[in-house]
Amino acid sequence: MTDTPIAIPGYQIAENIYQSQKTLVYRGRRSADGQAVILKLLRREYPTFSELVQFRNQYAIAKNLDLPGIVRPLDLQNYRHSFLLVMPDEGYISLNAQMQQWQAGDRPLQFLPQFLAIAIQMTRILEGLYHQRVIHKDIKPRNILIHPETGHVKLTDFSLASLLPREQQEIANPKAIEGTLAYMSPEQTGRMNRGIDYRSDFYSLGVTLYQLLTGKVPFNAVDPMELVHCHIARKLTPPREINPNIPRRSTILS
Repeated sequence: MTDTPIAIPGYQIAENIYQSQKTLVYRGRRSADGQAVILKLLRREYPTFSELVQFRNQYAIAKNLDLPGIVRPLDLQNYRHSFLLVMPDEGYISLNAQMQQWQAGDRPLQFLPQFLAIAIQMTRILEGLYHQRVIHKDIKPRNILIHPETGHVKLTDFSLASLLPREQQEIANPKAIEGTLAYMSPEQTGRMNRGIDYRSDFYSLGVTLYQLLTGKVPFNAVDPMELVHCHIARKLTPPREINPNIPRRSTILS
């Protein structure tokens, strides 16, 4: 499957808004009623069985989550040798894209009001997932959506999510671990004698909030095994040492 504009029956494609090694995401409209939609599909024309299972998983879990702050898909359709995930387009962008705009100075982050608003909303979303016995397992800025005007936050991409309240991660090559190592909790790496539960998502949220304040993740290493070691054994640099504009605790509480 190529990165060039594609034709999807029943939809008018406007633009490609994201692409990774595995997926392509487009913005467009549904021809039948003109509804603005986001279309997500697997990049490879012949995906593996595992890729197909994960792709279907995100639809099966998210469609049954009646929670505020969750992107609920509209439909899952067969497309060529794979699936097409259809989601509503409500004008949100990824927190990753918003952070890049803030760092470029287009719309600077106002630390207390905006940071706390994002942190509180995401905490409530994860609390809702906990009560629904869902572990997301891939919390990161790319999977958090924010509305540029209202600041409202939503969570998307449940492809790695689990319906179990707790599961055990087996030891695997770091390159084969599901998720994104820079945001991954120590127990999710499989190198600790601990199961994965809701706390893993909160750890990843902590990494995301750290990046939101400092512009960088706590640990950054090229070698995957080194990055795993950092999450397990290293202490992070206090955010205020990186960004002195972060208010002190006494200022926040006053």
